[in-house]
Amino acid sequence: MQQLSGQDASFLYTELDFTPMHIGPLLIYDPSTTKDNFVRFRDVLATFEKSLDRSTIFRRKLDPVPLGLDQPYWVDDENFDLEFHVRHIALPKPGDWRQLCIQVARLHSRPVDRTRPLWEAYVIEGLDNVEGFPPGCFAVFMKMHHAAVDGATGAEVMAALHDLEPYPKKRLPYKKAAPAEAPGQLEKLWRASLARVRSPLDMAKLVSKGLPAWRRVQAGVKANKFKLLGEKERTRFNGPITPHRVFGAAVLDLKEVRRLKNTVEGATVNDVVLSVVGGAMRHYLMDKGELPEKSLVAGAPVNVRDPSEVGTGGNVVSAMSISLCSDIADPLQRLRAVHEGAIASKAYLDAVGARLMTEAFQSMPADLAALGMRAALASGLIAQMKPIFNTVVT
Repeated sequence: MQQLSGQDASFLYTELDFTPMHIGPLLIYDPSTTKDNFVRFRDVLATFEKSLDRSTIFRRKLDPVPLGLDQPYWVDDENFDLEFHVRHIALPKPGDWRQLCIQVARLHSRPVDRTRPLWEAYVIEGLDNVEGFPPGCFAVFMKMHHAAVDGATGAEVMAALHDLEPYPKKRLPYKKAAPAEAPGQLEKLWRASLARVRSPLDMAKLVSKGLPAWRRVQAGVKANKFKLLGEKERTRFNGPITPHRVFGAAVLDLKEVRRLKNTVEGATVNDVVLSVVGGAMRHYLMDKGELPEKSLVAGAPVNVRDPSEVGTGGNVVSAMSISLCSDIADPLQRLRAVHEGAIASKAYLDAVGARLMTEAFQSMPADLAALGMRAALASGLIAQMKPIFNTVVT
């Protein structure tokens, strides 16, 4: 039995009809590389079944506290049904990239069922006309709620489902264990009351950490270690949205990306990707006549787990704000500026304290946090405020 952290629960509280809060990797497979030259749906099901004990996300569902007085708990789903979560569909002819993008967008627009473990997987066959892939390929699109995974735990799920050798040792069949005993209603209310008593103490501890962080930030600005990015410009990407999503992708050759990073001393693959995003958003907004004079800013999630927290699931993540340098036309100059800005952003995050954000979520009473987040989202208040950043790059 494990309780959601405040940060985990925040992804539940911010989910409304128009903002589904799940993430979704798309994976494409070539069955002609297998020894049988084909993969059946039951083979995919068998892979999932053998992996159920390799990640906490697969079998755990939410168990709410009465009246929302505390964060929900993760409990084992006694009625777990693998075939509810792993579904089989096919693209219509000709099975091209556009059809795949439309299908993924439609699937992604629908929220996951909160009464069951917070994930779904869609096996999509019929990719017969996708450039760069031979006919007969299939895709797997996974939806995993952000309350259950962040980037690091999402990568653990991918590792749980895949092997690194073409013919690995046979996995032992999954053995269904007796479900962990869920807490009763009275026990949950008792724990909630204890959390209420601790809440002012947690807030006081947060303030005691926040003040030194503020002083470190001021000292860093004076020493020119970094500059505060100030107010962010509002763009068409920061307005009210509908539940509908659009999916697209571009293929970047990793060797070419590495060659590009080597043109600027010390630059990283991440710096190149941020520069590409900054350039793409620059051209797009210029085409609309809406490019702000000031650079757009990206929010970049940062994994702040320590070794003892690996494999525990959920979210242990902070975020950096990084300038995309969309005000710079020359790509090489933009890469240099992004690299310098990324160094400064890391110094800023170190000054603030990477885990301060996660601790801030944990110190808020659950019902007040939920009410505040939902009121701000539903009223449109957040849409009228200056954005924290213009986009997320992860």
